[in-house]
Amino acid sequence: MPSQTAAQAIPFHTNGMRIGLLGGSFNPPHAAHRAISLFALKRLKLDRVWWLLTPGNPLKDNGRLHGLDERARAAREVADDPRIDISCLEAVIGTRYTVDTIIHLRRRVSGVHFVWIMGADNLAQFHRWQNWRRIAAEVPIAVIDRPPQSFRALAAPAAQALARYRLPANQAALLADQRTPAWVFLTGMKLNLSSTGLRNPDGSWKAEK
Repeated sequence: MPSQTAAQAIPFHTNGMRIGLLGGSFNPPHAAHRAISLFALKRLKLDRVWWLLTPGNPLKDNGRLHGLDERARAAREVADDPRIDISCLEAVIGTRYTVDTIIHLRRRVSGVHFVWIMGADNLAQFHRWQNWRRIAAEVPIAVIDRPPQSFRALAAPAAQALARYRLPANQAALLADQRTPAWVFLTGMKLNLSSTGLRNPDGSWKAEK
């Protein structure tokens, strides 16, 4: 996969598109990743969602991380929608930090309206991300509620710091066109799986039931 060029690792796009970015280890990819993407496509009025598979999350133990090619293959099978693209861009450009990935995309794909998509569990620790304020300054952010994380997420340092830039949920369809920083907190997702819960103690993926 990393034998691609940076240009090849960027999925199809055209100027003016509204594209959601969903980053993560996808270890393994699962139905909630797909459900979040379809939910975001509808609520945010997006054209596409790109799954950005990280070579390794700096905030997690990557000792039991499956190979990137294996995760990419599994992601394509799980996504199963022409509007969802799988990209290993971070491995190609040699970064593990979201801020570097976003800056790269904003430079290379300047005509696209990007939205960063994250679960409420990520908002709760967003203040620990490398240069998180720069991320918020570069792209609008859509936070998808993941009960029981709601209160912890909205009380966290990043949410508090960005509180005045939060849009009402009924304006979610306008987020992609907003001047940054801008974010929205969306409720209504029914599926609440986690990759952690789909791994065996030895790091192997649990068989599909």
